[in-house]
Amino acid sequence: MPAAVVLAGGRSTRFGEEDKAVADLAGVPMIRRVADRLSSVVDVLVVNCRADQRAAIADALSGYDRPVRFAIDADPDEGPMAGIRTGLREVEATDSEYAFVAACDMPFLDADLVAHLFESARSPSEVAGTDDATGAYDAAVPRPTEWFETTHAVYRAGPMADACDGALAAGERKIIAPLFELDFVAVGEEDLDEFDTDSFESVDTPEEFAAAEERLGG
Repeated sequence: MPAAVVLAGGRSTRFGEEDKAVADLAGVPMIRRVADRLSSVVDVLVVNCRADQRAAIADALSGYDRPVRFAIDADPDEGPMAGIRTGLREVEATDSEYAFVAACDMPFLDADLVAHLFESARSPSEVAGTDDATGAYDAAVPRPTEWFETTHAVYRAGPMADACDGALAAGERKIIAPLFELDFVAVGEEDLDEFDTDSFESVDTPEEFAAAEERLGG
């Protein structure tokens, strides 16, 4: 039962006054476009957001064909790593072991790539002597360049949430930090060639939003 965690709690200061998560992108709220892209590959959707966003996001996701759960930030200004942690803790309350984590501003997500990441995470780990009975990885993270796409990745909910807790307690805020506490597989450029790498695109500014709207037929 794979899950998805969509991160929507950021302040999005580069975007302007409007809440980017529910901005009307060619007739559809941005977060709904992300959710719709994921519906064929996940069984439950977890939305991480601030308490003041919940009603508008719930409205944007009305009628969605997968169960929707909310993971509300206790402190809304701790950053994306805290959002990942909070979202994955909510995943732990479901029947899902793994979750795909994405930002709410990625309207070009490739469902086939997401499915590939789930498959990669569940493949036999190369770490000898692992205590994990399944022998699978704790995470599968795309690495199309030298950078890891940590907010477009599959994580085993418990280990990644624990790693985020440890990093936050140590004062670390870089999203990459908890990854190196896990047994993970990097999905590199060769493996990504067959997929739509527009999947990694995020919409951060009004200019990028306008360009995305044009591509989507708005």
